[in-house]
Amino acid sequence: MPTFVDRDETVDLLRHEYATIASVGATLTAEQWNAPTCLPGWTVHDVLGHVIGTETMMTGQPPPEVDISHLGPMRNPIAEANEVWVESMRPLSGPEMLARFDEVTARRLDELDSMTQADFDAPSWTPAGRDETYGRFMRIRHYDCFMHEHDIRSAIEAPPRPDVADLVSALDEVETGLGYIVGRRAALPDGSSVQIELRGPVARTYLVRVDGRASVVDALESPATVTVSMPVTLFLRLTGGREDARPDSEAGVSITGDRQLGTQLVANLALTI
Repeated sequence: MPTFVDRDETVDLLRHEYATIASVGATLTAEQWNAPTCLPGWTVHDVLGHVIGTETMMTGQPPPEVDISHLGPMRNPIAEANEVWVESMRPLSGPEMLARFDEVTARRLDELDSMTQADFDAPSWTPAGRDETYGRFMRIRHYDCFMHEHDIRSAIEAPPRPDVADLVSALDEVETGLGYIVGRRAALPDGSSVQIELRGPVARTYLVRVDGRASVVDALESPATVTVSMPVTLFLRLTGGREDARPDSEAGVSITGDRQLGTQLVANLALTI
């Protein structure tokens, strides 16, 4: 079933996200621009290059012609397309990157501000599937930019940003994949159930039951087989497949019930890679 999101709310989230990334970028030193991130092979400069490239593609501009053969084989065409944009911007300075980011996000906001709720409700391809809406696509764009903002924050050892509206939207996107995470990624057995408790600026409880397939449910008929509790920011990093979350994950996670299944779940929370 297609996902319908509020146009005004989603555009405002993107507007705020773009401004936040630009604000963080304006504070970066030359050393920080070159700091490695948790994304293999990418520096802070490269992460911003990826965001710029994706937003530029959204304006309809074709990718540049860049040789990436020296980077070795890519795992899929999307990864190859990402590297083309990143590679094309590696010669740019930090200020040049920020200028390009400001230019393309201003264009994107002009486009989004001209759209109606009906435009957001219209059918659209999305990274999550074809039978979706343009609004869902833009919620995914917000989620992606929010995650990359925190890739940068993590790389420069800046604290996470606890803005509730951004966290709620990111969680709404992750929630769509919880059945896949529990049933396929973590492969919890049929008949089991999970309670995920998130704490911090946004507190949420998710209940997932495995009955032929794993599904998010409103209530469980009996106590959960396993309950996993963690900070909401750690949950987003783990479900986002961020490797920087792994070394410290045990310190922020509590497991009750079937500890083996709980450990299995926490080790396989990655929805995106």
